[in-house]
Amino acid sequence: MLASRRDGILYVGVTSDFFGRVNLHKQDLIDGFAQKYGVHSLVHYEMYATMPEAIRREKQLKKWNRAWKVRLVEQVNPGWSDHWDATGEIRVRSASGQQPPPEEAEFL
Repeated sequence: MLASRRDGILYVGVTSDFFGRVNLHKQDLIDGFAQKYGVHSLVHYEMYATMPEAIRREKQLKKWNRAWKVRLVEQVNPGWSDHWDATGEIRVRSASGQQPPPEEAEFL
């Protein structure tokens, strides 16, 4: 989930190339909603083993009302921090803000 700012515009999407897709959005190289509204901060993400699972979750999130999406973001990212740093790496944080052990990072 990308956001324009805290409590700003939200964008939910799915991709098989997570790193490439986020980089394209951050550089405004994808025409459309995210580019039009300046939606660049990676505020929430979920990884799935299969594309059908990911698509099912994306459709579910797109049907959610805004308050539910905001609550989801704030459960694990209360400061609405951008999980993507300048090098294109994901900064994984737990709800407490602590860096999780590497073996747990894959499952967030």
